[in-house]
Amino acid sequence: MNVEETSPGIFWLDLDSKRIIATKNLTPGLTVYGEMLVEVEGVEYRSWVPYRSKLAASILKEMAEVPLRSGDKVLYLGVASGTTCSHVSDIIGSGGHVWGVDFAPRSMRDLLHNVARHRGNISPILADARDPGSYSALVPTVDTIYADVAQPDQADIVVKNAELFLKNGGWAMMAVKSRSIDVTRPPREMYAGEVETLKRGGFHVETVLELDPYEKDHAMVTARFES
Repeated sequence: MNVEETSPGIFWLDLDSKRIIATKNLTPGLTVYGEMLVEVEGVEYRSWVPYRSKLAASILKEMAEVPLRSGDKVLYLGVASGTTCSHVSDIIGSGGHVWGVDFAPRSMRDLLHNVARHRGNISPILADARDPGSYSALVPTVDTIYADVAQPDQADIVVKNAELFLKNGGWAMMAVKSRSIDVTRPPREMYAGEVETLKRGGFHVETVLELDPYEKDHAMVTARFES
């Protein structure tokens, strides 16, 4: 089986007649959401399902650069039950760390029970991402913010968190759900509005990728913070 590392910590596996993306499993033998485990030359990989992860969908839509590296510190806003977060955890490895913020108690319970208790590089935080000051004592300066908050003010939320936590030159990845902003207006108009908010907040926007067919009316925005 051929294994190709196309970006640090992200791999393409040729499996029978199909090609899948995957990450090296930080917790061999354990799955998070029923994903397939594949062992190649003593290394276990976890298949990364694009219909379950907007970041995986972005990679399949040919995101130019995935701003995640081994050892990175990541603030994850809207971490939910941890599907994508678990792959971020694989990529940054045991030397990195993810602080995962979500306001839903049920999601936090699932994240704690199914993911964080097996992975020492994830710290769940039950909080509202609109109020980053409420968890400022828990989160250091980070290399990257990943945001999937599905709120009308999602870009404002990213800017507020960047001002407190993101290093100068750091990256943000923001999944924009247009229908969370306004169901009556065209999605591309919504994406453009969120991009302008990021620019006003000190970001240089690098890419805007629409995620169809994996996620309808969604886009992934990547931007570098230049405070």
